[in-house]
Amino acid sequence: QVHLAESGGGLVQPGGFLRLSCEASGGWFSIYSMGWYRQAPGKERELVANITIHGHIVYADSVKGRFTISRDNYRHTVTLQMDSLIPENTAVYYCNEVTSQWFWGQGTQVTVSS
Repeated sequence: QVHLAESGGGLVQPGGFLRLSCEASGGWFSIYSMGWYRQAPGKERELVANITIHGHIVYADSVKGRFTISRDNYRHTVTLQMDSLIPENTAVYYCNEVTSQWFWGQGTQVTVSS
């Protein structure tokens, strides 16, 4: 059974930074990709960034140049460095893992506010 443990959310002022981490346990032999999605109030869940086992990376246009995704295949972790945060980045951020199925973490709240 796959379990995704997220950490690193919180409250930050505009222009600040946060670092989200996600550690996967179970099922990591067949991982295709890991990444981060987010869901703001009243909106649908959307892709933030994703990285495949081959190192191919996709970012949402709105975060390009400010967010950086990386993964440690040995430690089975994926990290999202978020810089120059803006209020529009406020959302619950979910870690995602794709094998033959899709798995989700429980989510971590990110709030950008002065």
